Amino acid sequence: MVTESTTIKSTSSSPVDDISGKGPVVSVHETSSNLVDEEEHQVNFSDIFFRKRKDLFDPDAIATKRSVFDDPVLAPHYWPKKDYENIHRLDPSARWTYREERALVRKIDWKIMVVAAVVFSALNLDRFNLSQANSSSFLADLGLTTDDFNLGNSIFRLAFLCAELPSQLISKRVGPDRWIPTEICLWSVVSLAQFWLTGRTSFLVCRALLGYVSLFIPDLILYLSYFYTKTELPIRLALFWMSSYLCSITASFLAYGILHLDGVAGKAGWRWLFLIEGGITLFIGVATFFNMPPSPTQTKAWFRPKGWFTEREEVIMVNRILRDDPTKGDMHNREGLSLRRFWTAICDYDLWPLYILGLTSGIPDGPPSTYLTLLLRDIGFNTFQTNLLTIPYQVLGIITMFLITLLSEHVGERTFVAILENLWTLPFLVALYALPSEPNQWVFFAIVTGLLSYPYQQTGWCSRNAGGVSGRIVNASLYNMFTQASSVVGSQIYVASDAPRYERGNRVLIIICCVNLGILYPATKAYYIWRNRQRDKVWNRMTVEERDHYLRTTKDVGNRRLDFRFAH
Repeated sequence: MVTESTTIKSTSSSPVDDISGKGPVVSVHETSSNLVDEEEHQVNFSDIFFRKRKDLFDPDAIATKRSVFDDPVLAPHYWPKKDYENIHRLDPSARWTYREERALVRKIDWKIMVVAAVVFSALNLDRFNLSQANSSSFLADLGLTTDDFNLGNSIFRLAFLCAELPSQLISKRVGPDRWIPTEICLWSVVSLAQFWLTGRTSFLVCRALLGYVSLFIPDLILYLSYFYTKTELPIRLALFWMSSYLCSITASFLAYGILHLDGVAGKAGWRWLFLIEGGITLFIGVATFFNMPPSPTQTKAWFRPKGWFTEREEVIMVNRILRDDPTKGDMHNREGLSLRRFWTAICDYDLWPLYILGLTSGIPDGPPSTYLTLLLRDIGFNTFQTNLLTIPYQVLGIITMFLITLLSEHVGERTFVAILENLWTLPFLVALYALPSEPNQWVFFAIVTGLLSYPYQQTGWCSRNAGGVSGRIVNASLYNMFTQASSVVGSQIYVASDAPRYERGNRVLIIICCVNLGILYPATKAYYIWRNRQRDKVWNRMTVEERDHYLRTTKDVGNRRLDFRFAH
């Protein structure tokens, strides 16, 4: 354990010298002896709730972890590009304490993470209000059938698929700090415009427009990676998804109240729902323009002249992020992807198994979630009961999300944790299928609530196995496209001819769930084990000199590098 209790400052104005244009050569300071060599530890719920690491470190000891930047041979191979926006704060000789780092992370949580959670909640507020409108007279007022509703959902997802990659490319070029607020504002304007829906055509047009502008989740995750290390981000993404459940609970109460406006000014309650919640989201979108700085070193603006962080805090942020993952310096935050990088990411066949899982894993629980309010209305609950009865599964979802995150922290097993979603869903689908033609409404409610309380922990798997920044952007978008495609497939499983029990649809869902559990998840794990063994054979046969030559000369990036190993 490190015992030094003072912060060691840089002993030179620049730790890097450019010799004859051959690239950076990192100076080796006497301070390298007080770096932390502890095993990498992921920040997790166990630490927070069970205080497992309390008093493990002297808060005034050096917290700087050893990295490739401390090795004069390796450092030049990982040095950021010259136009990387934070390079002026990169100093391999910089040192900081645990006390400084913890205080800084708390500050980042309040300044960055809270804004991200509010933005995500704003998206979910508008995303779920169609389901809440369905608990009212929405379909009847517009003369729509269940099949029209299915078509609207399919158009939404197809528009999403068409716009996903272009949106991410725009985001990388202009910066997520600009593009995310723009998308929120566009989304909210279309959402509140649903107040004036007149029939089938206007409904379908609005669903298409909403699909084109509801694309910022991958952008938001990329944005958070600018501020957090890979061991800090997972727990925050878990909290991120939990916040969506809290938002859904709040939205259910809002819908309960707003739908009571039915008849005000001669308008249906569902129209007021779209108008009021769209207005809330628009306000959040405008505010976001002023609360999303481009990077750790770019928080100053005309409306925030002093910025959020001191120079010392910027040095700590930049160095700890790059020490944790040097590939984050491969691109600056306003750099668009070249066609070559774009095509390379698309052709990354090592991520195709995850794309297939993204397509199939969400289908079994998709239709029951989409049709929840309609199912509850059909079984005998009224509009206001239906909106309140959507709350229990959201509360249980928070609990299962928390528990699966605890589990993932202890088992270190991606496949086992990810498979639990379908393992949880299967018995509830079987129970739903086995119900009599006229089931007790509370038994039906209990089964559907249990089904939709499934634990989910698969989002970060694709980003982890993509490697570099450029790959993460495109591959995360492709993965998201496949998950949206699963919704397109799912929206065609519950059809009007199968209503109201949807026995044929539930049978299809059971089959898909069994295929996921018995074939696709085990095959994905086996594939990544095989790929890692292939890499190990090649890498272990290389001498130290051969490895150094490879690192100096290779053009491989991200998961194409021989020293990269896939998570499974």
